[in-house]
Amino acid sequence: MTKTQYERPVITKINTGMSNKFGVRVKTDAFTHIENISVKYLLETYGSPLYVISERTIRETFSEAKRAFQTRYPKVQFAWSYKTNYLDAVCKIFHQEGSWAEVVSGFEYEKALRNGVDGKQIIFNGPSKSVEDLEKAIKNDSLIHVDHFDELYTIFELAEKSENKPKIAIRVNMNTGIYPMWDRFGFNYENGEAWNAINRIMLNNKIELVGLHTHIGTYIMVSSAYAVAVAKLADLALGLEQKFKHYIKYIDLGGGFASKNTLKGAYLQGTDTCPSFDEYAQATTDALINAGLNVEHLPMLILESGRALIDDSGYLLGTVLANKRLADGRKAMIIDIGLNLLFTSLWYDHKIEPAQPFSQQTEETTIYGPLCMNIDVIRESVKFPILKKGDNVVISRIGAYNMTQWLQFIKMRPAIVLIDEKEKIHLIREKETLETIVSNEKVPEHLTKI
Repeated sequence: MTKTQYERPVITKINTGMSNKFGVRVKTDAFTHIENISVKYLLETYGSPLYVISERTIRETFSEAKRAFQTRYPKVQFAWSYKTNYLDAVCKIFHQEGSWAEVVSGFEYEKALRNGVDGKQIIFNGPSKSVEDLEKAIKNDSLIHVDHFDELYTIFELAEKSENKPKIAIRVNMNTGIYPMWDRFGFNYENGEAWNAINRIMLNNKIELVGLHTHIGTYIMVSSAYAVAVAKLADLALGLEQKFKHYIKYIDLGGGFASKNTLKGAYLQGTDTCPSFDEYAQATTDALINAGLNVEHLPMLILESGRALIDDSGYLLGTVLANKRLADGRKAMIIDIGLNLLFTSLWYDHKIEPAQPFSQQTEETTIYGPLCMNIDVIRESVKFPILKKGDNVVISRIGAYNMTQWLQFIKMRPAIVLIDEKEKIHLIREKETLETIVSNEKVPEHLTKI
């Protein structure tokens, strides 16, 4: 007979039903399968930790977002935000679904071209475009979103010697009631800087102003902020119509839609508080169709949503390395997933669940990663069951940014697999080895011997 594992007795406040001052009732279920594939099998086959992406979830989420906007406005175009997750396999799923590419660097621009995106369907954002980047974008008829006057004057110079007429939009920052206001990027609406830039562009007959763009922030939890943004961009568009008889081809609202993750310090779960795609679409399109724009020249609405489209499709699978008690008696657990792989745990309380059956006895637990630094904390405090060394865990909603902002620090980065709609597993990025890490290093001759 196997001896029952000892569990230290604890005193726990019991909360059933509605939330009270102790918070909502906590219930944890075993997360044993992703798309009917065993978590244990995935870890045994590809190693721990492991990123898993669900293709079905990506396509279903995108379809939901597209339906929300296209049923409310006649001209809608999504552009996949490469910085959110620029794995080729992920980008190509979005391109198959009809998305253009939105990039913010020469590196991402090259990646989009390499993925087969037509240059005319690449939106080039960002404050750091080099002369070479701009020349390439102009040559390929890409849509260049100008961030500042220095960039604008560079484009003026390039237009003088270019065979192609640069197609540009200006990025506009504005007060939409969101704090903090994002005013680092683009030209300000309230102080007249954006209108100044527009006038300078319109006086240059070698440049074509095709659109207006804004990105009001990140994880925007109030859909009405987008209505304010639309109204202010529409005001600029109306000014263009009146003064220059010029009609823009599109209004680009950027991204910023919140995923269902829960921000640190939030009282309620993100699943209960974040707006739906329908709410974002209703606020946005109401403002656009009522803005007084010429219906014969109605601008296309471009959306660059990233996080809300990809977060739900991503999982990070890992293993318990150890349990311990901190100096004040609190329970701590160490897993092989750290900040190097889960950068978004700095601002999200990610949902973490055991990947095998467990006792329902829970205790307030701090979950640490494996890195030798004190800030490597995945959850500062969470009601969690007692797991033993070698048990597995699954962290959900990690598809956005964690595979672009990850760090090769102390540990090598793991493999990434994609589960397709037929539940077939594809290795889309191999795990790193020492050889891949040192392949770009050079050792001076006098240091070759020790």
